[in-house]
Amino acid sequence: MDVLHPCCAGLDVHKKTVVACVLRSDAAGVPARRVRTFGTMLDDLGQLRDWLAAADCTHVVMEATGVYWKPVYNVLEDAFTLLVANAEHVKRVPGRKTDVSDAEWLATLLRHGLVQASFIPERPQREVRELIRFRTSLIQDRARAVNRLQKTLEGANLKLASVLTDITGVSGQRILDALLRGETDPEQLAELAHWRVLQSKRGTLERALVGRLSDTLSFVVAQQLQQIRALDDQIVACDGRVGEELRPFDAEIELLDGIPGVGRRTAEVLIAEWGADLSRFPSAGHLAAWSGMCPGNKASGGKRQPVRTRKGNPWVRRSLTEAAWAAGRVKGSYLGVQFRRFAARKGRKHAVVVVGHSILTVAYYLLTHRVSYRDLGVEYLETRDRDATARQAVKRLQALGWDVRLTPCPVAA
Repeated sequence: MDVLHPCCAGLDVHKKTVVACVLRSDAAGVPARRVRTFGTMLDDLGQLRDWLAAADCTHVVMEATGVYWKPVYNVLEDAFTLLVANAEHVKRVPGRKTDVSDAEWLATLLRHGLVQASFIPERPQREVRELIRFRTSLIQDRARAVNRLQKTLEGANLKLASVLTDITGVSGQRILDALLRGETDPEQLAELAHWRVLQSKRGTLERALVGRLSDTLSFVVAQQLQQIRALDDQIVACDGRVGEELRPFDAEIELLDGIPGVGRRTAEVLIAEWGADLSRFPSAGHLAAWSGMCPGNKASGGKRQPVRTRKGNPWVRRSLTEAAWAAGRVKGSYLGVQFRRFAARKGRKHAVVVVGHSILTVAYYLLTHRVSYRDLGVEYLETRDRDATARQAVKRLQALGWDVRLTPCPVAA
């Protein structure tokens, strides 16, 4: 087997230690092995960098082990050609498993060019990723806190969530604050709601506010409201900082924001995860495979077998899924029609993946060609194949007992 990198290294990264193995070919082409263990503090990683440089190492590979590879990557990225490999792609034959053997195995694979590098963006983009992922975690924490608040209110016989769409909205927070101040009159509590709620749901709201909120549950509700408001403040602060960091990409975000179902936050996630330059992905299919928005390949005996979507970037996948749910509710758009058609045939969860893949394809086209989104329209799927649509209509009418003969209409001038 050909040797592509005569002097390379493999790193087995852990939380507290890094085992480094350098393979260097001698005059006869036989690799000589050097192994050393380092700590993961910044000064220890500096010693690792100097040791690899003294060995004339040119290429270094490590596995993507949680977040422990990141500090090592930060120190070594400017000095070597650094590869981060998917751990699933470099598994060795089981039975001989030690940290040293893992590092040597990685170096052996790299020496012969058998390691496929993962996409690791530049440091500024990695830092923006961390910021946006932190904001996403805060949004998820807020959703869980709201669910806990709703459960507490149910335990107090307060059916506020059955009347209000959002119990943490303006009306909900006014009512909850009044309850915590000791107000118990349902009529007085209902007066705090928005006039639109009172217009249609006043009686139901008054009945929902007849409950048993004890002192203990009042304390729990107060703490939960305090947590939700603190999370709201953190999310707003993160939104402001994300806007500052991504100001150079306002044009790209504006293009993505024009897609039905894609809001500014979703566009910011996509820009942070993909980058504005998608030239590293040869096609939308490659981007979909990297994002985990397409099925994997599984064929045996000449037959393709059904398989789930492949693993990819979970942050992109989550954002595209949320955008697909939103696009499915948009009326008068191609994506909405596509969602409803696939949902009727395969179910809503299958439709979400299909529409999410379509959004990804549209986003790839917009960012690579720098054009604005133009909707295909609700009739696109019907007019794309007129003959098939006509045959389906005739078949349905014949099944109902009609004799159908089609006569084409003259084309209008």
